[in-house]
Amino acid sequence: MIFPNDFLNKIICGDGVEIMKQLPDGSVDLAVTSPPYNLKNSTGNGMKDGRGGKWANAALQNGYTHHEDTMPHDEYVAWQRANLTEMMRLISDDGAIFYNHKWRVQDGLLQDRQDIVNGFPVRQIIIWRRKGGINFNAGYFLPTYEVIYLIAKKKFKLASKANALGDVWEFTQEMNNPHPAPFPVELIERIIGSTKAHVILDPFMGSGTTAIAARNLGRSYIGIDISPDYCKMAEKRLGGEVLKRVKNQSKIQSHQMELIPQ
Repeated sequence: MIFPNDFLNKIICGDGVEIMKQLPDGSVDLAVTSPPYNLKNSTGNGMKDGRGGKWANAALQNGYTHHEDTMPHDEYVAWQRANLTEMMRLISDDGAIFYNHKWRVQDGLLQDRQDIVNGFPVRQIIIWRRKGGINFNAGYFLPTYEVIYLIAKKKFKLASKANALGDVWEFTQEMNNPHPAPFPVELIERIIGSTKAHVILDPFMGSGTTAIAARNLGRSYIGIDISPDYCKMAEKRLGGEVLKRVKNQSKIQSHQMELIPQ
């Protein structure tokens, strides 16, 4: 594969780290991603034995199509650090990574993902407060937030006026999406729109939300996912978004024609 023709505005099916190794240094401006959370190695909530707990009846209970989400913790951390290392190599000197993850308690100890992000230039954390949700476990309050790490190179600056935004963002979870853990498009549009980035990378593209948000904002994207099912899902969603935009544009033009005096 040759950059940029084989990468820009493409959904590439394969291992994220191995695909990223084929890209040249500094070839993207921004990485936006949310990896699998390794939930099925949880010490509680029934994810391992099928009881479900907080996740009962949720798509995550069934897991991902091509990832077990049950790696030994040390292996999981090494895998995530390998992904972040490649992303750091790929972003430009004024680039950044928005890395979404979830804190949890395991065996009474807080996993705040410091073992993953330690040594990377974390500039800030943003709280994504999810609207809605259902809790099936009476032992816990309803989990309603996730953490987005802004990992930035020294020259990274936000777009004009984006610094007026707070660091707690409230967006409703994506509901009509068969992927087990989809981003809401509006959340990714907030991230991308807050930067001057032209090329956006997501090595855990899933159902294509980052690509859709990038294209909605007139940016280019590189999407990678190991699951052929999710790659097809992303391509289908991207095609559907194009069709929707064409229809909406036709309606606007038709309405404008109606307003022109005959």
